[in-house]
Amino acid sequence: MKYTIVIEKATNNYSAYAPDLPGCVAAADTHYEVIELMREAIEFHLEGLRRDGDPVPPSQTTATQIEVAT
Repeated sequence: MKYTIVIEKATNNYSAYAPDLPGCVAAADTHYEVIELMREAIEFHLEGLRRDGDPVPPSQTTATQIEVAT
């Protein structure tokens, strides 16, 4: 299963969230670390949903970068 995550660079760290999984977030010192923490957070989040008998939301969000004139 794959979920899109959004990674944002802050002044001193990186933060990330999964748009299809509200409340599933992470923060870390490096880009690599925040990706790993998000992988763990998503697995934990999905485990909790299943344990509570809640449906697992399908991955619906996609992301892309586009070039614009400046």
